[in-house]
Amino acid sequence: MASVAVARRLGRLNPKTTVFFLCDIQERFRTGIHAFESLVQVAQKMSKFSQITKIPLIVTEQYSKGLGNTVSEIPIDHAVHVEDKSKFSMLTPLVSSKLKELKAESVVLFGIESHVCVLQTCLDLLAQEYDVHVLADGVSSMNAPEIDIALNRMARAGAHVVSSESVMFQLTGDSKSPDFKAVSGLVKEYQELARQNLLLFKNNKAQL
Repeated sequence: MASVAVARRLGRLNPKTTVFFLCDIQERFRTGIHAFESLVQVAQKMSKFSQITKIPLIVTEQYSKGLGNTVSEIPIDHAVHVEDKSKFSMLTPLVSSKLKELKAESVVLFGIESHVCVLQTCLDLLAQEYDVHVLADGVSSMNAPEIDIALNRMARAGAHVVSSESVMFQLTGDSKSPDFKAVSGLVKEYQELARQNLLLFKNNKAQL
């Protein structure tokens, strides 16, 4: 039990007990969200990573009838659960049941908006004692200042604010992993885009 507590405090991720949450990256938000292209590129990369590593992906869409479905650039056919919701938090009864079914301990969270659905999802997960890792380069809001405010709020509440690439290598764990070659190729595929990510780099300095 002590080792589990230490792992959570340190933010250690185990691929066998980790689930990815993709929160509400929908068509209607394309023109209004800050750095939307950077956000989509990170979500696309993480979705592909989940395909490679078989880490379960859960996707929600906020009132899809009015806001559209998840943007087509992000592959979600392999998702273990896709749900249309009205609640701001992703932690609906069905999602909660799916997490228990998967025996999840850690959640990697990315999507929009940072200060609304992402924040409320994070707090709900923490309240249920899940280990939460929020991607600093994978969350955004309509108003850019809201992003850092929300990230700071989540970090103070006990979430780990991290980068997508850091999570990918932590979950891969070893260059001898059977997934390493594919993961390395994925990192290279998005390397130039990562250098230009407007969510991670502000004024040419990394912000976490």
